[in-house]
Amino acid sequence: MADHLEASVTLPSDPASVSAARSYVVGTLAEWGLPADTETADTVRLIVSELATNAVQHTFGQSPTFTVDIALHHDEQLRIGVTDSHPRFPKRLPAAVQQDNGRGMVIIRWLTAECGGRLRVRPTSEGGKTVSIELPWCLPTAPVPAGQSPEPPTA
Repeated sequence: MADHLEASVTLPSDPASVSAARSYVVGTLAEWGLPADTETADTVRLIVSELATNAVQHTFGQSPTFTVDIALHHDEQLRIGVTDSHPRFPKRLPAAVQQDNGRGMVIIRWLTAECGGRLRVRPTSEGGKTVSIELPWCLPTAPVPAGQSPEPPTA
C-alpha cells in the first residue's frame, strides 16, 4: 500500500449527513483494506457517527457544512477528523440519568482509548475546530478454517 493515503468529503450540516459520513468513511477504509464487517469497522462507524452528529447538532446553524478527513500514514496510523466552522470546542457535560444527549465525547474518548488511540481537538485557522481521532492501523488477519492449525506444519 502507499505511504500515505487521504480522502475527504464535505457535507451539509444536516442530520441526513451523519449516515453519509459513516458510509463514506467505512467505504473508503474498505477500499484501503479494512472489511466493513469487522469489529474495527464497527468501532470506526460509531466514532464517525458521534463526530458527525456533534458537528450537526452543536454548531447551532453557524456551520453550514462539515468536512470529514481520513488519512492513513505508512500503514500504521489512521486519522479521522471532522471539521466545522463553529468556534466553540466540545464540552463534557455532566451525565444525568434522564439526559438524552451530551455523552458523545465520552463515548468517542472511551472507544478511541480502547483501541489504543487518542482524541484531539484543535482550532482551525478559519476560526472553527477539528475533532479528530488517531488509531493504530490493524487489518484483521484471515480466519483459520475449521480443523486447521494457525501455525505452519513442521517437518
